[in-house]
Amino acid sequence: MPDAEWQRWEPQLELVDLPLGKVLYESGAQQTFVYFPTSAIISLLYSLDDGSSAEIAVVGFEGLLGVCIYMGGGSTPSRAVVQSAGMGCRLRADAFKREFERSIPVRHRSLRFAQALITQMSQTAVCNRHHSLEMQLSRWLLLSLDRLPGNEVVMTQELIASKLGVRRVSITEAAHKLQADGLISYARGHIWVLDRPRLEERTCECYRVVKKEYDRLIPDCDAV
Repeated sequence: MPDAEWQRWEPQLELVDLPLGKVLYESGAQQTFVYFPTSAIISLLYSLDDGSSAEIAVVGFEGLLGVCIYMGGGSTPSRAVVQSAGMGCRLRADAFKREFERSIPVRHRSLRFAQALITQMSQTAVCNRHHSLEMQLSRWLLLSLDRLPGNEVVMTQELIASKLGVRRVSITEAAHKLQADGLISYARGHIWVLDRPRLEERTCECYRVVKKEYDRLIPDCDAV
């Protein structure tokens, strides 16, 4: 961001703590803030009438939460929950919309991120329909690692199951296979990726499609 624009933004940004499980917005609710995760990961979930849910995308320091604000909708059917605790900043929706309309760099970056996010959502839908759970779990782990500083993901198998829309026992079986092959290690809500290159080989093309699109659209970001 150019210095002149950052000087306008800085006084308006609010540093916020994003603890695990915090709901940043509910389905259909009017969104009043745009969030910029710096060390947290946000999970976008779609919930059904029977209470079940599935994850449709994740957002980390490569992007923002609140695409519907500058796309004109103001709300979305999904809900946003903190998946990995950390910090972030937030900006009031009206302030962001003013900057979006005023600044060409902000507008271009925001629209490119929206396109990348759509790709992730679309590829997630394809993956959940056509690929094995082992591949889905591998993809989910890699997308999470891309937004974390190390090789550890803090998440229980029960929560992973809810995000992938499957039974916990199915996640246990898939994780056991990956651990038996030396790709990961897990214990008490912690998963360590031991061999990332082999995990990337084990997953489906969905991860590579998403990564390639993020690299193309947001080339100056280290995430994804």
